[in-house]
Amino acid sequence: MIARLKGLVDSIATDSAVIDVNGVGYLVHAPRRTLDHLAIGQPAALHIETHVREDHIHLYGFIDAEQRTWFRRLTTVQGVGAKVALAILSVAEPEALLLAILAQDKAALVRADGVGPKLAARILAELKDRIDAPQAVPTAAAAASVNGAKPGSVPAGVPAAAAARDDAISALVNLGYERSEAFAAVTRCQAELGGEAEVGELLRTALKGLAR
Repeated sequence: MIARLKGLVDSIATDSAVIDVNGVGYLVHAPRRTLDHLAIGQPAALHIETHVREDHIHLYGFIDAEQRTWFRRLTTVQGVGAKVALAILSVAEPEALLLAILAQDKAALVRADGVGPKLAARILAELKDRIDAPQAVPTAAAAASVNGAKPGSVPAGVPAAAAARDDAISALVNLGYERSEAFAAVTRCQAELGGEAEVGELLRTALKGLAR
């Protein structure tokens, strides 16, 4: 089983690249965001997911282990094969995917080729359950801190705090912001201001942050 390839980039196509490893060319399918890091004739080191079937062996390559983890996670969803998973990773980085799932933002996924509203809804529903499990990806508070907030407690389980957060997110969406963007902004503000912050305060602070 191939887990990593290190060699020279021989060629780059729309959705794949050939990596020359000691004279052997390996065809590696990859998302656009990985291919954009490659240059013909230059060294490359890719994390590999190997799919073995009766009629073929396919290699899928990623610029880092996090992309590969999300590829594996996406392909566990019914109706999401390797091609669709690569398409999703071509339009969204792992951090953006995490925020889209936490925010239940279908629009962030339907930009990918082969993903319609129904499939996007299924991906969001199935993966939201999984990332809430122990030892899963970061919580909403951690996701917000990645984008610049100070570490804090986001009391999503407190009804009043959750309601204020959801109302502020809805207000931003109505103003034309994408749901994932609104979710990240309000989550950052709630982490900074605390669980007692009301809708108006969250909204004003979030708008200031988005304006910057």
